[in-house]
Amino acid sequence: MNNGIHWKKTHCARMDHGGCALLVGVKDNHIIRIKGDPDGYLNKGYTCPKGLASHERLTHPDRLRHPLKRIGERGEGKWERITWSEALETIVKNLRGVKETYGAKAVAFCQGMPKGIEHFGLIRLANTFGSPNVVATQDVCHAPREISGVMTCGFYPVADFHHKSELVILWGSNITATNEEGEICSLLFDQLKQGTDLIVIDPRRTDLGGRAKYWLQIRPGSDNALALAFINVIIQENLYDKDFTANWIHGFNELASTITDYSPEYMSQYTWISPELIRKAARAYAKSRPAAIQWGNPIEQNIQTFDTSRALISLMAICGNLDIAGGNIQANEPPFKSLGKFVRADLLPSKRKEMIHVHHGGLPKLMTIPPAYFKKAVLEGVPYPMKAAYVQCANPLLAQGHSPSTLEAFMNLDFIAVADIFMTPTASLADIVLPAATHFEFNDIGHCGLGHGVLLARPKVVDPPEECWPDIKIINELGKAMTRKEYWYDDYHDILDELLEPTGLDFAQFADMGYIKGEERFQKYLDSGFRTASGKVELMLTEAEKNKVSPLPVWKGPPEKDDPAFPLVLTSAKDPNYLHSSYRWLEPLRKRRPNPLIEIHPETAAKLNIKEGDPVVIETLSGTITQTAKLTDEIHPRVVNAAYGWWFPEDGTDPQYGWKKSNYNMLTSMDKIGKEFGTPNLKGIGCRIRRQGSV
Repeated sequence: MNNGIHWKKTHCARMDHGGCALLVGVKDNHIIRIKGDPDGYLNKGYTCPKGLASHERLTHPDRLRHPLKRIGERGEGKWERITWSEALETIVKNLRGVKETYGAKAVAFCQGMPKGIEHFGLIRLANTFGSPNVVATQDVCHAPREISGVMTCGFYPVADFHHKSELVILWGSNITATNEEGEICSLLFDQLKQGTDLIVIDPRRTDLGGRAKYWLQIRPGSDNALALAFINVIIQENLYDKDFTANWIHGFNELASTITDYSPEYMSQYTWISPELIRKAARAYAKSRPAAIQWGNPIEQNIQTFDTSRALISLMAICGNLDIAGGNIQANEPPFKSLGKFVRADLLPSKRKEMIHVHHGGLPKLMTIPPAYFKKAVLEGVPYPMKAAYVQCANPLLAQGHSPSTLEAFMNLDFIAVADIFMTPTASLADIVLPAATHFEFNDIGHCGLGHGVLLARPKVVDPPEECWPDIKIINELGKAMTRKEYWYDDYHDILDELLEPTGLDFAQFADMGYIKGEERFQKYLDSGFRTASGKVELMLTEAEKNKVSPLPVWKGPPEKDDPAFPLVLTSAKDPNYLHSSYRWLEPLRKRRPNPLIEIHPETAAKLNIKEGDPVVIETLSGTITQTAKLTDEIHPRVVNAAYGWWFPEDGTDPQYGWKKSNYNMLTSMDKIGKEFGTPNLKGIGCRIRRQGSV
C-alpha cells in the first residue's frame, strides 16, 4: 500500500556532491521520504544523512521565496520584497554600468561547487558579457589534481572503483563521511569484501583507518614529503614497473637522481611517520597490481598542491597504475556537446591572457579565478579594478580562506547580486537577493565536465514555489537581458536537449535511463600515446619553462614554519552532516551535530585543563574563534581538528548570523599563496588553544 505516494528517480545535486541516485517519495507535490536507489551507478542504494534530510529544505519556513532588494546599509539586514522584473532590471543596469565605466572584466561571476549545468551556464554568461573572471573555489578543490594530471599524463587520473583493485590507498579521502564526485563509499565497501587491501593516509583515524592494513597518521601539510618518500623507496628498491617506465615515461632518470634526497628517514621528521611504516606502505602499493589512489581534496589545500599532485601522479605512473582497470584511469566521457562550444569560448579568445590570476603567474589552464586574487583586485585594483559580483551556489564569507578579507572585499564592491535558497552570511551583504530552486524542483544534468565518465539525470520531482527559479533559468534570463539575445534560449529547458544532442537522446529519454557513461576502454596510450608534448607521462615537464614551474616535483619544506608560540598544528575536516556551510538550518541534521567541535587528544586536553564539552578558544596568527571540545585519541597529540563552515542561522541578533564566532576561515591567511593555482594554506597551520575563560 503506497498511501498515494509516487516514487520518482533522480540524483542528489545542489548543496551536495551529487553522485547518489535517489528514490523520492512524492505526494501532492510534496516530498514525503527519500531513500537511496539500489540501481544507482555510483552508490548502489547508499545515501548520506544530508541526502535523506535534503527535502526538508523545500518547505523550511526560512526559505527565500521572493526577490529582495536591500534598503538599509550593506549588511544591515533590511530588505523589501520586489518583483522578478525589478530584480533583473536592477542587476542588468548595475552590471552594464560597471562595464561601461571600467570594462566587462570588472564584473566577477562567482560560483561555489559546480554540480550541474549552472556552472557552465555561468561561464557562458561571463563570456557573452565579456568578462574573463569566473571566481570559484577550484584553487582548493579539484583543479590542482585535474590540471596537474593534464600536464603530467594528459588526463585527470581518477580511482576506478568499478573494477577490482588489489590495493586502494585513501590519501586524504574520508570516503565514508564525505563522498567525492564519482567516488562513493559503497563501491569501495564491495571491494573490501572481496579482499582488496587498504592503506589510509590521514591525520585522523577515520572509520576506514581502523580497518586498514596500514594507517599512516600524517602531519597535516606534509603529503608532498610522504609521496616523494614513497617514490624514493620504490625506485631505490627497484620495485617500479620496468616495462611501463622504459616505454611510457619521460624524465624517469632525472626523477631517480633527485629522489635520493627524499629518503623515508629524512622525510620522517616532516611527516611524523616512522621510516619503517613508510617503507611497508610504499612496498605494498608497488607490489599490488592493479592499485588505485583515491586522493581527496585536502592535498589541494596548501601552497604546495602542485608539487603534491604531481608527486602522486608520478607514483601512480612508475608503478604502472595509470589507465588500467582498477587503477587510476582516464574515464571516457559519453557523447555530449562540447562544453567549450556551449560556454561560447569563441567570444572571448583573449581570456587566458586577461584572467586575473595570470597576472600573478598562475597557470593559464586554470579557467576560474582563485579567491585570493579576486580579493586583491577588489581591494588593491591589481591587475585592474573589480567592482561588481554575481554569486550563485556559494557562501564565500564562510568558504573562502581568510574571511576578514572576504568581508572587506564584498563591502568594497559597488554592486552584489546573490542567488540562493536561504539567506546566508554572504547573501546578507548583497544589493539584490534572488530565491533559487532546489535540485528537486527542476531538470538538470549532473557530473558534466568532472572527468568521471558519467552523466547523471536529475529530473525534477516536484514544482518549486512560484517565485523560486532554477539557477540556469536565472542565468538564461540575465543573458537575454544584458547580452545578445541570440546567445540564449526562449526556454532554458532547450539547453538540456542541446547538450544531449550528440547522445541521440532528449532529456525525457535520458531521465528514463538515469545515467549514461562513456565507453569502457583502458590503456589507450598503447594506440595513441599520452596527450602530452612528449607523448609520454612527464615526470619531468617538457613545458616547465614555458609555464614557469619546477620541471620535477620537489619538497620545499613545510608550508608553514614551526612557531613555538603556536605549538599545535591545526587542520579541518568536512562534517558528514553538512556540506561546507550548508544545512545548518535543518533540524534533523542540527540535532546530529548541534555545535562546532574541535577534536583534541586527551593528553593535550589534560595539559591545558580542557574537558569534554568545554568552550575552547583557538588562536592562529590570523585570528581567534571558539568551538566546543571533543576529546578523542583518534588524533595526534600535536594536532587539533577544528570544524569548518559554521554559522548560526538561529542568531536573529546578527544580520550575518554569528558568522565570526566559530568560522574556521577566521583562522586562515592569504599571506602565502601557491602561485600555480592561487592556493592558500588552509591546513597544517600553527595554532594554540585554551579553555575559554582561562589565561
